[in-house]
Amino acid sequence: MFKDIKAISGFSVNDLQKAKEFYHHKLGIALSEEKMGILKLHFNGGGTVIIYPKPNHEPATFTILNFPVPDVEKAVDELTTLGITFEQYGEPIKTNEKGILKGNENGPDIAWFKDPAGNILSVLQES
Repeated sequence: MFKDIKAISGFSVNDLQKAKEFYHHKLGIALSEEKMGILKLHFNGGGTVIIYPKPNHEPATFTILNFPVPDVEKAVDELTTLGITFEQYGEPIKTNEKGILKGNENGPDIAWFKDPAGNILSVLQES
């Protein structure tokens, strides 16, 4: 039934203006403003993500959006210059001083950061 459709993912934020500023102006993602205050993120590689306002928004406690990049360390450095702070985690997923979990047999290099609503995002090494 769903195997041939293009699925769309979405998540909530508590402040659409801050989300617009962050996703469009800081991260450089194309977006459009839709009816009922919904933002749509448009990715050149394909895909769309919907951001919607929710007055009683609670940040996700898991990664809601992953950005595959050719070089995680370079992406972290560039995002840090834009004022983005990377999460620091201890055991069992110990990140280094930049917030990068160096990949091993269990997965790629990855670093996590939050949007203004507290949702968790990541940059991860392309495979």
